[in-house]
Amino acid sequence: MMTVTEKVAYLKGLVEGLDFDKDDKETKVINAVLDVLEDLALAVSDLDDEMVVVTEQLDAVDEDLADLEEIFYEEYDDCDCDCDDCDCDCDEDMYEVECPNCGELIYFDEEIILDGKADCPACGEVLEFDCECDCDCCEDEE
Repeated sequence: MMTVTEKVAYLKGLVEGLDFDKDDKETKVINAVLDVLEDLALAVSDLDDEMVVVTEQLDAVDEDLADLEEIFYEEYDDCDCDCDDCDCDCDEDMYEVECPNCGELIYFDEEIILDGKADCPACGEVLEFDCECDCDCCEDEE
């Protein structure tokens, strides 16, 4: 299969083989059209080369993104639920809190809840938590 530049070169060869009069108006038009076709063929060839580079870069970004997704969503790998495509909040150490100021649903881990306060990432409101730990080590302190 011939490339576009090869096809244009073939056409130029055919026209040259016809032995047209170089001073004839029609010959000048045909040669000008062939020159434009040659420029277009070279531009298409350059675009094809650039597309290969962009495709390789996009594939690399896609692989990097997949790695980041795997790291970011690693907490769902150990999910004990029976669903195949787990989007649920199965992690026992995460708590859903609704901001009383803006109504945004926010997820905090147990450590933040036990600290007693955190800022709402949506509106900046300071959220305070009053909770009692029911673990065995805290019962010994009482």
